[in-house]
Amino acid sequence: MRCSPHTEHGNELSFFLTKKTRYKQDPSNIQLGGIAANLARVRSFGCDPDNSKSVIFLLRETRFFIDWAAPDVSLEIAIELRDLQRLITRWLFAWEHIWTDETERETVLQTAKAWSDRLLARSGLI
Repeated sequence: MRCSPHTEHGNELSFFLTKKTRYKQDPSNIQLGGIAANLARVRSFGCDPDNSKSVIFLLRETRFFIDWAAPDVSLEIAIELRDLQRLITRWLFAWEHIWTDETERETVLQTAKAWSDRLLARSGLI
């Protein structure tokens, strides 16, 4: 999965629509694994204060992945994904504050890691 945080807004939708075609070819457990991997990257990239744009990109990409995966998973998992998507939206809305507050940033990074672990387990890939 390529992280391209410098995608211009005008090209971003096109970028994600192209990515959707590829993403939807995978079975739902692989899709869940992809969401988990993105959240693990959030945790990893977020440890460097210079990576704000990369983390924002990963979070936005994860919201797209959730949209694409949710119709093909069980209702229980779809509800979890909806909750995660809402959480990510709240993070993005408050991102400037989160990123500049080391305690808040660490809380978000730990939460992303916990969601990553949870979804990876739900995917059955481990």
